[in-house]
Amino acid sequence: MATRSALINVMHKAATAASRNMLRDFGEVENLQVSRKGPADFVSRVDTNAERIIKAELSKARPDWGFEMEESGITAGADPDAPCWIVDPLD
Repeated sequence: MATRSALINVMHKAATAASRNMLRDFGEVENLQVSRKGPADFVSRVDTNAERIIKAELSKARPDWGFEMEESGITAGADPDAPCWIVDPLD
């Protein structure tokens, strides 16, 4: 069996942490569809929460790397020569 790289393990951990909350939030979609804000705002909230969780997990492993996120935009890393994480949780 092939072993996964350290970065794959970090990304898997971040995705798993975010998915737990996303599943919980999508379980509440019926309640949110009757709210004034509607389903589009729900998805945006879920996406933003997932980005926050993923960013926190990835930052633990690579604190100098930057981020480009669908909802939150670009966050420069401490090291301008370091790679950048691209995060779009729902796509």
